[in-house]
Formats: sequence, structure tokens, C-alpha cells
Amino acid sequence: MDRRSVWLLLGAAVLWGTTGTAQALGDAEGSALAVGAMRLGIGAAGLLAIGGRSISRPPLVWLVVGGAAMAGYQVAFFSAVARAGVALGTVVAIGSAPIMAGLMARVIRGERLSPRWWTSTALGVAGVALIAGRPDAADPLGISLALAAGFAYALGTLASKPLVEAMSPAAAMAAVFGTAALILAPLLPTADLEWLSRPAGLGAALWLGLGATTLAYLLFARGLRRSGVGQAATMGLAEPATAALLGSLLLGERPPALAWAGLASITAGLIILSWRR
Repeated sequence: MDRRSVWLLLGAAVLWGTTGTAQALGDAEGSALAVGAMRLGIGAAGLLAIGGRSISRPPLVWLVVGGAAMAGYQVAFFSAVARAGVALGTVVAIGSAPIMAGLMARVIRGERLSPRWWTSTALGVAGVALIAGRPDAADPLGISLALAAGFAYALGTLASKPLVEAMSPAAAMAAVFGTAALILAPLLPTADLEWLSRPAGLGAALWLGLGATTLAYLLFARGLRRSGVGQAATMGLAEPATAALLGSLLLGERPPALAWAGLASITAGLIILSWRR
């Protein structure tokens, strides 16, 4: 993985890590699922505006798989957080995704999983667990939903790889998110969107859609084009590290000492993965 891909993937993960802070600062009081559907809808509109005209003969099977995976991730992740709690839901979903993505890429695409990848992924997953902390309780259905979210994220990353190889990164993401938005469109008429009537809520929605989705996935697609599926998924572990830092700096949260150890573990893992001789 070259240096340019490292920075592109890290940029995407940092933008993803702003979602929780943006939602808190924007006082987005709708259900988490409604916020996710709105984010995906605005993000898809931005991607279609940038790359929609250049969509040409995408691999149809991977397009359907990618769109369904992106839509399924929104439903599974926000449902898992609602049942299992933010800490446990996040660590299971985000922590399991790189491992699943790497194994899928190995079986389906024949990608080699180097000892460096295994080491960096183990450090990253351990770091996510330390940041999440000790959960109060374990809900079996919540954990199952979190694993489903991790699987959907991994499958979406895997499906995006042949799409960015066949089209421009902007066109590939426009096609995937346009498909996902169509799948989740039925959720919006019944969602609580009152928070969008306030300036802070509208600003949060625009940032979540255009910054943390449109821009983030443009960077992600460009990085994915020049890296392996497992590598790209592992670089995404910078997301919870960013979220923890922003929570401390902007929301007044006080992470425990173990959380800072988790940040160090994730950082070490990403350095190992991106290091070039």
C-alpha cells in the first residue's frame, strides 16, 4: 500500500469519526436509524451530483451487493447500538469488520494476508476494545446485530473494490450509495425529522451527509483503488480513535486511562500497516 493510499484512507476514517460529535453538537434528537437514513440520503445525493454522470456499465452483481451492504450496515449498526449500548455495539461491529473483510478478500479475491496485516489488525481491534471500555451488560441480540453490521461493512468494502476498478471512484461510490438510498428510502416518511427544522440540526445533517459520507467515501474509494480490501478495512480503525479524541476535545468527555492506551494501540497498528521500507 503506497503512501497516497494511506493518507486517503486515514482521511476517510477521520471524517467518519466526526459523526458522533456532529450528531451531539447538532442536537439531532431523531432515532439513530432516522439519522443514519438521512445521512445516507444526503451523502448519496452529493455522490450522484459529483459522479453520477460518469456511471457506465458497473458490474451489476457487485453493485447490488454493495448497495445492499451499505443499507444493511445502517440498519444493523444503529439497531445494535440501541440494544447492546454504544460501547459494546461499536467494538463488536467496528472491531470485527477488518477481520471479516480480510478473510473475504482472501477467499474471494485471493488477497494475501501478511503477518504485518495480522499484527496491525490485532493491535487495532485491541485498541478499539480499550476505547469502548467495559460494557454494563451483554445483550445476545444486540451482539448478533453488531456482528451483522461488521459483516455488512466488510461485504460493502469487498464489493466496492471491483467497482472502483471498473469505474472512477466517484462514479463507483455514486452507484453504490444511490442503490443504498433507494433501499432505505421507505424509512424516511415515518422518521422523526423535527430536529432538521433547527439550524444546528440542519447543519449536522449536512455535515453528516456531505462531509462524513460524500467526501469521506470519495477519499475511501480512491484509497481502496490502490490497496487491498483487508488493508482498507483495517485503516478504518482510525474512526473510533478520532471519535474518542473529538469527544474529549469538543464534548468535555473524560476518557479513562485505558482509552488512551487504546488510542496508542490503534496508532501503533496503523503505523505498522502503513510503514514502507
